Amino acid sequence: MAYVAVKGGQYAIEESIRRIKYERLKDKRFVSVKDIQAGMRLMIDQVMSEASLYSKELAAAAIKQGEGSLEEAVFLLRAYRSTLPRKYYSIIVESDTMRIERRISAAFKDIPGGQMLGTNFDYKHRLFDLNIENETLEDIEKYVKEFEDNIEMMEGTDEYLQFPKVADYLRQQGLLAEFPINDEAPKDVTKEQLSFPTVRSERLQILTRGMTQGVNTLAYASLRGYGTVHPTVAELRVGAFPIYIADPVAPEDEEEQYYIGEIKVTEVESLIPVMVQKDEGKKEINFAIGYGIALGQNETKAISMSILDQTLENKDSGFPTSDEEFVLYHIDSVEATGFISHLKLPHYVTFQAKLNDVRKIKRGEN
Repeated sequence: MAYVAVKGGQYAIEESIRRIKYERLKDKRFVSVKDIQAGMRLMIDQVMSEASLYSKELAAAAIKQGEGSLEEAVFLLRAYRSTLPRKYYSIIVESDTMRIERRISAAFKDIPGGQMLGTNFDYKHRLFDLNIENETLEDIEKYVKEFEDNIEMMEGTDEYLQFPKVADYLRQQGLLAEFPINDEAPKDVTKEQLSFPTVRSERLQILTRGMTQGVNTLAYASLRGYGTVHPTVAELRVGAFPIYIADPVAPEDEEEQYYIGEIKVTEVESLIPVMVQKDEGKKEINFAIGYGIALGQNETKAISMSILDQTLENKDSGFPTSDEEFVLYHIDSVEATGFISHLKLPHYVTFQAKLNDVRKIKRGEN
């Protein structure tokens, strides 16, 4: 798509940009990046996931610059990410090494290691707290001290909590199929153009980078009948992964690895019933794993991702949620927002051409 160059608009554009800053500052108050980082953790987690950049401070700064617009914050953070050098690749992480903060199963009441509710709105009444506007620093400090004092009284809270995987428990009982480990290097969707058919590593990357509400919408559509995938969450985990990099001098030496920090993620493994072809044309119901993982605490997105993982893995041409081109091309926040937003740009020439055609038809001309 091309546009005719227009002269004379530079001053108007500059004034429009100045007006953006004025609108943010006209009340003569501001929100600091640290305030956003402290009070908007779930918004930050969503922006980090969609931008594929784990930095709470940068995500908070992008939210501030975008005045709370998540699509603008994601655009800013992705653009900044594209300028950063990629110096190392981390060592592959096994998810059972996660330091658990929250861990539940909707499939089983009793799971190895027990359920751990952690932090979530699921158990809280959705009643509007009218007092939240009047919070004071004194109130906050008092509550935090009481909470942390209570933690210190509890035993074992300083332990690095790790639990076995529910899926492994089912495999041991022969209820889930065993698959050989795939050591093939994943395709990097940030460096390679997407082509169809895709491989699973590409799909999972695009799903975890996808616009959260878009991923949720398509997963919901599948639940309602457009793909008919109805999972049961075998295990949902929220916790931190330790990240290591290999020694640049001796990368093959596994004993010389460097710990560089940890990242918080949400991981979901869903059990999805599938029909398996057996001998003599017989079919048997079995379970497949739908997988979802996202940066930060992004539970609904990770569950939705596990649904779409299976709809795309077991393609059914009769449903749009099983069409990988339809799903993967339409859930990307930057792509979708950019294409919709471009409609605000000048379309004078193309519209005038359409208008001339309509006028000719009205006049009875060919």
